[in-house]
Amino acid sequence: MGKVLAITNQKGGVGKTTTSINLAASLAKTRRKVMLIDLDPQGNATMGSGINKEAVKATSYQVLIGLNSIEDAIVHAEGGYDLVPANSDLSGAEIELIGLERRERRLRAALEPVRDRYDYLLIDCPPALNLLTVNALVAAQAVMIPMQCEYYALEGLSALLNTIRKVRESLNPQLQIEGLLRTMYDPRNNLSNEVSAQLSRHFGDKLYRTIIPRNIRLAEAPSFGKPVISYDMESKGAQAYLALAGEILRREQAA
Repeated sequence: MGKVLAITNQKGGVGKTTTSINLAASLAKTRRKVMLIDLDPQGNATMGSGINKEAVKATSYQVLIGLNSIEDAIVHAEGGYDLVPANSDLSGAEIELIGLERRERRLRAALEPVRDRYDYLLIDCPPALNLLTVNALVAAQAVMIPMQCEYYALEGLSALLNTIRKVRESLNPQLQIEGLLRTMYDPRNNLSNEVSAQLSRHFGDKLYRTIIPRNIRLAEAPSFGKPVISYDMESKGAQAYLALAGEILRREQAA
């Protein structure tokens, strides 16, 4: 049974979608079978995977609402992983889900038929603590939190941790924090170093040792519809995400 990992942070611009795409591709590079579920109405994970979000026959919206099975929505991405795409249709799901039975568990139920086909199922969540994010947290076994090492990132982290706690108490008792990932890191910035030290003191081994640096290749790759390891394997960004995949696999083996 594959591990379901929600990649979430309600703060935008922290490298959440970049992490989702490049971690999926890096895990696929290690011969793991990976599915990436785009649960953001912006569809950036879909476009960054080289898929035309307006040309797909089914998306995560149809899957959540129950119009299509998840098998109907799966497309194969160039990065070597399967993708459940998203587009602006998903923005209407928030309202439509309210009237549906088991509205917080729709994604979990949809994933059940395919979980044993994959080693990892990654969910790229929207930058908000809404019903789509709750669906991801209920479906997931664990949460990865990408964050920049800046003051406002720490402010938002407490709200996210509170949401995770509430979901664990009422909807998904197995939900764990897999780890916090430092992204867009610039070691020349004193604040980055201070926040990084605070995270290390507070979260200990929940903080990934791998750090994702600021890297121009990471920023360029989505415009070509490719993960960075397909765009420039030798770049610091590509090497960092390959290292993250390796760290995740080592943690699994040690558990």
